[in-house]
Amino acid sequence: MGFDWLELPLENPDDFDHETAAQIVKDNNLGVSACAVMGSERDLIHEDKAVRDNGAAYICAAVDALHTLGGSNLVGPIYSAVGRVWQQTSDERAKDIDLLVTQLTALSKYATDKSVVLCLEPLNRFETSFINLASQAIEVVDRVDSDSCQIMLDTFHMNIEEKSLGDAIRATGKRLAHFHACENDRGAPGSGNVTWNEVAKALKEIGYDGPVVIESFTNKVKSIARAAAVWRTFEPSQDALAENGVGFLKKLLA
Repeated sequence: MGFDWLELPLENPDDFDHETAAQIVKDNNLGVSACAVMGSERDLIHEDKAVRDNGAAYICAAVDALHTLGGSNLVGPIYSAVGRVWQQTSDERAKDIDLLVTQLTALSKYATDKSVVLCLEPLNRFETSFINLASQAIEVVDRVDSDSCQIMLDTFHMNIEEKSLGDAIRATGKRLAHFHACENDRGAPGSGNVTWNEVAKALKEIGYDGPVVIESFTNKVKSIARAAAVWRTFEPSQDALAENGVGFLKKLLA
């Protein structure tokens, strides 16, 4: 199909044999990253210390898995559980930011030892109330101040939250270590209303040369479908989505 990168969801890091997967990745000359799955019991800023500790332990296990796979970027909302939304005062938010910086500082040190980069992903307002914008991720990453704590942007979420996709990419700049190219409806890139020329121009301006990954979901996997609000198919098949998406992106980013 023309892909040179594979991204694996790590809902449970022990769901598959990492060494076998690493060999498959190597045999096919693929780059590899992993997506952290932050469920309700994996929350780095939860008021319950047991939940926070479980979240940190999960991130460490995911880092270990990715290291064995031979990959570099662990991506996702590495701060709070997907679907958790709540109102905060400015003081409450500041306290949670402080807590997150402390958590990520320790986790980044662990990731550094495994040659892994934690890539924080802003999500849309319906999936989290904590980090929705590139500017909010920048605040956290700059305070952690580690090469192993950077940012991932996703056009699906940006299309909902950002005033300008290009400006968000330019503001992120050198902190951008990973990029999800997703259509506004999670269909094949190029089939919807994301301003792709603006995206490509901004990526070029900041000199981005990292992974560009198509993230889509199927309604056949019920747990993921519910979490991502995927209720219908976007293309005739998953293969069609992949082929159409990669073809579009290769031309766009050439």
